[in-house]
Amino acid sequence: MGLRALTITMVSRKQEKLLRYVEEGSVLKLKSYLRKHRGLSVTFAGRKGRSPLHVACARRDEVAVRLLLKHGADPLTQDHKGNTPLHLAAREAVKKGGRVFEDLVVPLRKCCPAAMDVLNEDGVSARDVLRSMKQHQQCPGFAAEEQIDTAKDRADREWHHKLFAECEDEFYQKCGRYEEDFSLPDPEPQTYDDWADCLAKEYAAKRAAGTGYRGTAARAAEEERQRKEKERREFQERLEAEHRRYLERAGRKAEELAHGRKRRYERGCADVFGRAAGSGGQLTYGDIPWPAPQGTVEEMVTVILHGVEQSEPTSYRRYLRQQQAVWHPDRFAQRCGERLAQGDRQRILDMVTALSQALNKLSESVR
Repeated sequence: MGLRALTITMVSRKQEKLLRYVEEGSVLKLKSYLRKHRGLSVTFAGRKGRSPLHVACARRDEVAVRLLLKHGADPLTQDHKGNTPLHLAAREAVKKGGRVFEDLVVPLRKCCPAAMDVLNEDGVSARDVLRSMKQHQQCPGFAAEEQIDTAKDRADREWHHKLFAECEDEFYQKCGRYEEDFSLPDPEPQTYDDWADCLAKEYAAKRAAGTGYRGTAARAAEEERQRKEKERREFQERLEAEHRRYLERAGRKAEELAHGRKRRYERGCADVFGRAAGSGGQLTYGDIPWPAPQGTVEEMVTVILHGVEQSEPTSYRRYLRQQQAVWHPDRFAQRCGERLAQGDRQRILDMVTALSQALNKLSESVR
């Protein structure tokens, strides 16, 4: 079997449309399409490796066969079984007789005589197929190498071609170019060079017409700048508003926590210091109502002073004296000294002394 003429290639949209016209038998569309796209290759592989010429032969479409041959279709192309278009045409001639032989086989053989001897995958050539046709006498018009049709058949065929040509000429005169599928043509992909040329032409036209292209571009740039600046300001305002809301929430949370510590401190003082001396069990370090149990002396003072208005000196000094009395080391020892656990006693007294000194220092600063 000879080498196949077709290779596996990407089929373009134009070629897909051409193949569809052949499959549909739309001869007018096919001829119009080929006239519009004169440089389009009509030799390519479709389904099952068949070219448009294969399809036209299988459909016994003599007009499509002649059109494709006229536009350079290769009769030596082979499908996935190795059959050339001439193989298919010969088989149709065996089935239908001499008319098909004259319409299909003769043009193909005349265009490429070598196609008669190309072997398919079964080792059969188109000549072998036609020889079997002659042996079974299925084509009366086949004589010697091949016979021509009767004079009546030839006259009918010539009349058919003439009528087709006249109809096509009339169509072009009345309707002009045949629009593909009665729809807008497929847009071709624009190359970079085409795009650049188009842009240059538009720019030149605007300059020639005095439309103020540069002024328009400057205004557009300024409007874009203003738009971006406005968006930036709005975004900044949203961020600031969100930050303010966050600070407000954080402030409320901190106030709630401080207020809660102050209430817990006051309840602890009332519970521990309100008992009579010697009543209740022993007091460990954790049982003492410290303002901030795990905090420093400064943090304890902050809890004690929470909610006290320092802008009113009289009430502020009065409150400080009350707290000094609560944490005075001697008074603390009188109230709780007997109840202090021996292991925590010294630690408790040291912290009471430090807290008392901090309150005394703060009281002296407001005199």
